[in-house]
Order: sequence, then structure tokens, then C-alpha cells
Amino acid sequence: MNRHTYFSPGSNYFALSLVFFSFQFDYLKSLEIEEKINKIRWCQTANSALFLLSANDKTIKFWKVQEKKIKKISKIIADPSKAVGNGNVASSSNSNSPKSFLANGVSPDRSCNHLGNDISFPPGGLPSLCLPVVVTSQETNLVARCRRVYGHAHDYHINSISNNSDGETFISADDLRINLWNLEISNQSFNIVDLKPANMEDLTEVITSAEFHPAHCNMLAYSSSKGSIRLIDLRQSALCDSHAKLFEEPEAPGSRSFFTEIIASISDIKFAKDGRYILSRDYMTLKLWDINMDSGPVATFQVHEYLRPKLCDLYENDSIFDKFECCLSGDGLRVATGSYSNLFRVFGCAPGSTETTTLEASKNPMRTQVQSPSRPSRSLNSITRVVRRETLGVDANGNSLDFTTKLLHLAWHPTENLIACVAANSLYMYYA
Repeated sequence: MNRHTYFSPGSNYFALSLVFFSFQFDYLKSLEIEEKINKIRWCQTANSALFLLSANDKTIKFWKVQEKKIKKISKIIADPSKAVGNGNVASSSNSNSPKSFLANGVSPDRSCNHLGNDISFPPGGLPSLCLPVVVTSQETNLVARCRRVYGHAHDYHINSISNNSDGETFISADDLRINLWNLEISNQSFNIVDLKPANMEDLTEVITSAEFHPAHCNMLAYSSSKGSIRLIDLRQSALCDSHAKLFEEPEAPGSRSFFTEIIASISDIKFAKDGRYILSRDYMTLKLWDINMDSGPVATFQVHEYLRPKLCDLYENDSIFDKFECCLSGDGLRVATGSYSNLFRVFGCAPGSTETTTLEASKNPMRTQVQSPSRPSRSLNSITRVVRRETLGVDANGNSLDFTTKLLHLAWHPTENLIACVAANSLYMYYA
């Protein structure tokens, strides 16, 4: 059973670990649906409760997470002088009062200390009577409750979900379609992008990622396996067959090879907080795009250029198809993405910046730190165990990298200089 730990957007620590998906089976296609989480997106908060969307390959769920006080079972000891039913009753000050009897008809003056053959009491009766009572303690616990389930809308695996700035709608995307949902309606969605051709042999590209604009609820962007990003406006038509803008980098003459389209495929896109820039990640690079300039990226950051001579080997072991995520800092001055050997890289994207930092999440706290004096950088202090390295070890062309350990998922706190990244089954946090 898979568990997932995530961040609250208003705090600097991970808050909860829950099982969001259990085993499922697609009866129409006779396929097992893995009990895993592909995407999580925070929604707007209300009444001190947190709301989030989570998605596996086929199903999206809407969750409410809130703190509740813990209720416990406590034992209350009753006053023995007021206890009834243990062989004793409270004495009476009125001698003329009628003789009292217990509920079972036995006189309290009776010298025997037993009731029938099944119930007996010690001489002198019981010292106290314990009554169970439910009490509310001051301790709190985070409780998650699934509010809605959005399913049966995707024929292919869901690769993206993104909530809208209007707080009412969100999108989900698979390889060929993007659907628009209302948070309050779980049994109906609207198809706004459809790349499926009449003949599947004519298919030339697939959707790899989709993201709503952070401020304009009518705009969203999606990337494709051909290395392009399309910006669409929902006001133009119900089915967005055409795009408002197309962002792609022209191919350099004479540079085409068997791997050109594979490494050009965009695995993730993110809008900057102000919506002015789009960050994209392909296999080799990070690219920063200005939505007002579609002629090419305003900045390109080399992430895996040293792996270019090894593309054949990467193709053989399928590493070339790894999908790395990317993220931007809240102030828009830095970008980050993952790599192999549990490394992730941080680049400064301010005009004229040469900042480049490579960090490794490590379980060995005694690992030596290696720092390159040739390139200035801004240090990041890790909350957990971290190794700082400005080079990739003794072999700068990537031969020493472990391709079985990869850092695919990471996120930057929206307001703090805090990065969360996942390496294998460990969650690491880095604070600048």
C-alpha cells in the first residue's frame, strides 16, 4: 500500500502521510490500475481546512484535510457512598422511612454478600465504581476525507492535473486529451483539447504536461513530445483546436539525429508566480520562456549536456525516457530540476546571473563535500543530510552517475526559499 507525504503551502514542514489510492481494476480494458499517486495539487483553503486534488493513472480525488481534536475513552470513578448495585446503599437518617430495597428486591440489611449464584461481591462491597466516558482531549490529529471522485474520463494515463485561479475548476490531461472539470461536479467534464486523429497511424505527438495560468482563469499551456508549448485561450472556442501562441525552438541545421525528437520531448512545464514566464524541462536542458516572446527561450540551462556522448547507452537502458520535473522559486530568480545519482541542480535566472549549484540528497552524513572554486554560487543549507557538489565527481562526462537512482520529483515553496525533493522513498527539504 503506497503512502505519500506532502507539504502544506503555509508551513515549512511535511504535515501528513495518507493512503490516497488503493488497488483498482479497469474492467473495460482488463487492466490493473496501480495504487500510486502521480500528481497532487493544492486548492484554495476554507474554514481552516486544506483541500487538495490527487490523481493516479485513471482517477482523480478531491480531499479535505483538517485538524480534529482526539476523543478518548476515560474511566470515571464514582463515589462509593453513592454507588448502587454493589451490595451497599446510602444510609437513611429517617428511621421511620419505609424499608428500602435494591433494584433486584434484596434487602440491604441482608447479611449475605452475593446475588444469586452468578454474581457475588467481596465483603464490604466494591470500593469504587468505574464508568467509561468519552472525553475530548487537547491533542489534535490531521484527518483526511475524500469529498469527490472524478473518474472514467480518460482512456490514457493521466499525466497532469492543474487547478484554476477561479477556485472552481481544474483540468486533467492524458496523452491525447485535456478535460475541464468543475470541483462540485464529479460525473461530468468537458473536453477542451483533443489530439486524437481519426487514424492513430497519423499520430505525430502527444501531450506531456498541462498547466493553468496562475492569474488568468481563461488561459492554460500544454507541452508536447515534439518539444513545443502551446498557450490557449478558453474564450476562443469550446474545443481549443487552435492555439493563441506556440513556443518552440528552431532546430539547428545539421544537428538532427535519431535521438533529436526523443530528447526534445518536454516532460514538465511550470508557470512563474506572476504568469509572465514558463519553465520547461526536456531531457537535456531547462528552458525559460517569456509568454510575450514566442521566437525562442529567453534562457537555456544545460542539465545533461555531458550525457550527449552516452545517448545510445541511455536509449538501451530506457533512461532517455525518464521524466524530470522542474520548479521556480517564488521570487522567480531561480529554477531547479532533478538529475541522476539523487542530484538536483539550481540555476539563477536573473539577468547576468551565473549561479549554478548541484546538491545531492545522501543518507551518509560523513560523505565529503566537494566544492568547485571556479564558479561562484549561493550556498543552500539542508534541513536534512545533504552533500553539496559543484562538479559531478571525478568523471565530469557522467560515467560515474548511477542511472538507477534519479531525482524526478521536486517542488519549491511558493513564498519561502524551501525546496522539497523525493529520492527513492525519502523526502528531503533544503532551505536557503
